[in-house]
Amino acid sequence: MPLHVLVLVLFLFLIPIITVTPSPTLSLSTSPPPPLSLPLLAPIRKDHTTLRYTLSAYLKTPPQRLDLLLHLGGRFSWVDCYSGGYSSATYRNIPCNFSVCVPLDSLACGYCYDRPAGPTCSNDTCEYFPENPINRKVGLENALVDALGLPSTDGSSLGRVEVVPDFLFSCAKADLLAEFPKGTSGLAALGFSNVSLPELVTEALSLPRCFALCMSGSRSAAGVAFVGTAGPYNFIPGIDLSKGLTYTPILLNPQGDTVITYAREPAAEYYVGLTAVRVNGKAVPLNATLLAIDQESGRGGTMISTVLPYTALQTSIYRAVTEAFAREASAAFHLPATRPVKPFSLCYSAGDVASTRAGPAVPAIDLVMQSEDVFWRVSGANSMVRITRKGTDVWCLGVVDGGAEARAAVVIGGHQMEDNLLQFDLGSMRLGFSSSVLLRGTTCADFNFTTSDHT
Repeated sequence: MPLHVLVLVLFLFLIPIITVTPSPTLSLSTSPPPPLSLPLLAPIRKDHTTLRYTLSAYLKTPPQRLDLLLHLGGRFSWVDCYSGGYSSATYRNIPCNFSVCVPLDSLACGYCYDRPAGPTCSNDTCEYFPENPINRKVGLENALVDALGLPSTDGSSLGRVEVVPDFLFSCAKADLLAEFPKGTSGLAALGFSNVSLPELVTEALSLPRCFALCMSGSRSAAGVAFVGTAGPYNFIPGIDLSKGLTYTPILLNPQGDTVITYAREPAAEYYVGLTAVRVNGKAVPLNATLLAIDQESGRGGTMISTVLPYTALQTSIYRAVTEAFAREASAAFHLPATRPVKPFSLCYSAGDVASTRAGPAVPAIDLVMQSEDVFWRVSGANSMVRITRKGTDVWCLGVVDGGAEARAAVVIGGHQMEDNLLQFDLGSMRLGFSSSVLLRGTTCADFNFTTSDHT
């Protein structure tokens, strides 16, 4: 094994926790950005094998479409630079002594002696630690900048593709894609970080520090991410989902949960201040101390995740919520429980469950925030999961036991976010949420992805 490879291996695996300095504002381009009045967007698709979501974007020159795992809690994006090689006329490595090297959360400096120079092999270049958020595997790879392209939008349809010339990301090897949806090339990071995709795009194009997600569970139609706008978000038949949002503060966990830690940097995940849970309008008795983030350990609190398919609850909260749901389903909806189907513990025969505009008719679950009238209502379409296999046809309560020692007491998962508009206003540090848009006569698959003549 070449000496420099051995040094990097020892560096990565013999030192389990590495700290780096905080990240000031990134600035790679010396020329002012071109004027742009329109925000950008990207399609979001659900992979029904892994139950995770991908975001589509264009990278490189000439542009190549990439499907990337959507990671709401990711610090920086990364791309497989090895499979088939990496060819682009506009990529650049970042020298270790460059003013933004250390601020880019980089501690390692890479050198290349025994291979041809290129994106994955360059002397005196910043190195990043790309991480797989599912299996927690970490790499050590070159950091690059290249041209990122996303379509512009007036909030109703597509415009021309706009280019962010100095989009920062990390290379990664193909084995870091384990458990990702088939066909993905890397990870799109939307977390709280000055090098996440939304922050890089909005800074480069002088757009508002705001992005929104409307994730679809459809097998054929895409949902959408808006970047650089607080609205409008117009969906067929002419419904602006930016209207009527409920707002709650975005909270940050002071303790990160990545394999590589970053000194004095908060975690990149977004938290909200859940204070209570109601089932069918009735409060569920909970240990309230679990709902607050412990500032020393980072445990507790309520996190939002696009990587976890279903909402996970700390064991005591899970038991309290499922018991309350079963009690209300029986008393108010006359639903007898049937044999459960893993990974769920509470299921009902599909033939016993009526249908409504917002999915199966079951008790509503309210996630209460800072006051009794600020709550995210989880209706049947988001609380229940239909399972049909081997003669089984049931609706199951779509929450799982996160364990007694869960880091976050509540993790709101992907299924509970589908057909809900979530707006992350990082300028004001608040989350806007719609609850189910089905009740407004539209879905997250109803954005008009046809092109228009706006520029």
